[in-house]
Amino acid sequence: MKKEKSSAMGTPYTFEGRIPLKQAIPLGLQHVMAMFVGNLTPLLIIMGACGLTADAGYGALRTALLQNAMTVAGIVTLVQMFSIGPIGGKVPIVMGTSSGFLGVFKSVTAVLGQGALTYGAILGATIVGGLFEGVLGVCLKPLRKFFPSVVTGCVVMAIGLSLIPVGINYLCGGSGTNDYGSIQNLFLGMVVLIVTLALKHFTNPKGILSTASILIGILVGYAVAIIMTMVLPHTGTAVLEDGSTVSYTYSWVVNFQQVKDASWFALPGIAGFGKLAEVKPVFRVEAILPVAIMFIVTTVETVGDICACVESGMDREATDSELSGGIICDGLGSSFAAALGVLPNTSFAQNVGIISMTKIVNRMALSCGAIFLILCGLCPKIAAFVSIMPQSVLGGAAVMMFASILVSGIQLITKEPITSREITIVSVALGLGYGLGSTAGATSELPYYIQLIFGGSGIVPAAVAAIVLNIIIPKEKKKAE
Repeated sequence: MKKEKSSAMGTPYTFEGRIPLKQAIPLGLQHVMAMFVGNLTPLLIIMGACGLTADAGYGALRTALLQNAMTVAGIVTLVQMFSIGPIGGKVPIVMGTSSGFLGVFKSVTAVLGQGALTYGAILGATIVGGLFEGVLGVCLKPLRKFFPSVVTGCVVMAIGLSLIPVGINYLCGGSGTNDYGSIQNLFLGMVVLIVTLALKHFTNPKGILSTASILIGILVGYAVAIIMTMVLPHTGTAVLEDGSTVSYTYSWVVNFQQVKDASWFALPGIAGFGKLAEVKPVFRVEAILPVAIMFIVTTVETVGDICACVESGMDREATDSELSGGIICDGLGSSFAAALGVLPNTSFAQNVGIISMTKIVNRMALSCGAIFLILCGLCPKIAAFVSIMPQSVLGGAAVMMFASILVSGIQLITKEPITSREITIVSVALGLGYGLGSTAGATSELPYYIQLIFGGSGIVPAAVAAIVLNIIIPKEKKKAE
């Protein structure tokens, strides 16, 4: 009897098996803290681009869509970890609203104009594109030979490189804020970083203080931000181009009004019905084609995320079924999200960074985080409390988490002895591929659809370069002993 009980138990460093709730809950919450803002931001941006603003009378709709974004992320994450048939890779991947589609969605609004109909066209394109990615997942096995460790390593490194500037933007207070890079923002970020490092490396490595160091660091930073809000001035003054001045609220100030205004309970809605009746999915070719191309891009990124997660957290390569199931979940999860009025749901590299840092892959722990996301969707007041956390607090943890993804890519590449062939592949993939893709304007003269694939983060250009070079450069012959 005791043997059966022990066999069902696990550790934070094993995917399966139970761990105590007092351990699982904080370990799951630190994953939610890391991705919470990133899960909602793309939706806010696209609603704004479509003209679905509170000033235009869409306040209730915006609240309902944000609520659904949290609920969907939690549900799709659970499917990814436990799987439903072939849907889900049974890997410790956290899912959320993708920011990779922002560029193409903005181009759709430029073609179709603002309005709820355009947002509906985006939802319709997401439904079709998600199904398309699901098919790609089914067909992945024969393509696996094109993704050896040197290629996946390049993809993972490109993901890490693309996220490091995001982490720095968080640390400085968030892009576009008037107090960007202020002493207060940098101070908050450094508090989180120092607390996280101290707990991670100067406490018992197997204790909760070490394993939940990221969560504790973020909570300490949040508490410091609240204290700063209570004792320091809330506003500053910016000088405009015409010489006039305007007052603004510092980005590190914590405003609890949003929490007070939020309701305690609300049920999610379905696109085209009830409170989401204004955003009924419609199917327009102008939206479907570019969005389908972007689903190819996100397939490559998901392969990199899963490889990094399994390699760094489980010390082995991802299997065909894990990659295939993960991509199918990516695609069908996005279609499911669109049915609830939300943008595509894909794997979150932010959370891969946590796994790379902590090696914590326990499914029960991550499930607690997914369930908390669902609760946030059902209880907007909880969601509001998390969402008002200053971005600089998250930045303190993000700079380290995102850089750890880069390190995971290096580990993938260096699993075997490095030859001049591998050096050439990595050098060209990152130098030319990632460099061109991540440099603003570098691909601006290319045809539109090529820009969709190769412009932006640089992840896909790096992947394409690595795949092509891996095929055409002959492998070096092993010397006879």
